[in-house]
Amino acid sequence: MTPQDFTTLSAQIHQRIIGQATLVERLIVGLLTGGHLLLEGMPGLAKTTAVRALAQGTALQFQRIQFTPDLIPGDITGSDIFVPHSGNFQFVAGPIFGEVILADEINRAPPKVQSALLEAMQEHQVTVGGTTRALPDVFLVIATQNPIEQEGTYPLPEAQLDRFLMKVSIDYPSPDEEMEILRRESWPALDASREEPSAGAALLTAANVLEARRQVVEVYLDEMLSRYIVTLVGATREPERFDDEAAEWLARGASPRASLALAIAARARAYLLGRDFVEPGDITALAGDVLNHRIAPSFAARSDGITEAQIITRLLDKVPIP
Repeated sequence: MTPQDFTTLSAQIHQRIIGQATLVERLIVGLLTGGHLLLEGMPGLAKTTAVRALAQGTALQFQRIQFTPDLIPGDITGSDIFVPHSGNFQFVAGPIFGEVILADEINRAPPKVQSALLEAMQEHQVTVGGTTRALPDVFLVIATQNPIEQEGTYPLPEAQLDRFLMKVSIDYPSPDEEMEILRRESWPALDASREEPSAGAALLTAANVLEARRQVVEVYLDEMLSRYIVTLVGATREPERFDDEAAEWLARGASPRASLALAIAARARAYLLGRDFVEPGDITALAGDVLNHRIAPSFAARSDGITEAQIITRLLDKVPIP
């Protein structure tokens, strides 16, 4: 495996969606690390299309789960079904046993379902009827949520948010990109013969992905940059060491899992860009998405309209880069 293979995969995904370069890069970083992603954006921004294209380009089994308030854990994990002719129970696997899982509108599911998903994300296994079953070697959860609509939703618990490698905010396309969407796409209801665009041939297999992950771990991270990561994450817990204003904005900082996530994500980005070593730019480019769901703004920050992204940008400006 070479980084060029994933650059080709990125180009193939871009044949299906227009713009959203950051989203595509983050999807591939998640694939290279095995880290789960939380995508936050309004409907219609190609989230499902991008995830489906990622799965098709890697020959991985894609499963989409629409999260609703009436969902129960068995709907995603599977359950034991009684078979009359044999008189025994037989386990029927749920959609969680796919390799690329799109958890659509995850915050609409009740806490019990979120707990079942949490076990799958963290332990790489599910337990049904007292029996624990392992999930596929390549297992990637990509969840979506609407940043505006809150009615009928269950906010994700902090423990589950911390399991996501990154939380990626997806913005609207530029006017030029939207013009290209108009040129390329038609309104489905007016074109009954319209077929789903082909994603092209699968470029990679699960074995290729696992091999690339082993290569990512070998990407060199200098001790100075490791210390920078620890200092940056530590600044979310003790911001007064670097900036008095940031100290007023933060109620809770990030856990050590954030340091681990930022280190492996930086390695994956360096690998994707064809380097065998991490640069400071890899860390600063990903710090926002790795940290934004792991910190809690204070009441004063929320009152002043200060966002997590603004707090992280402030800390990036204040913490010296080696």
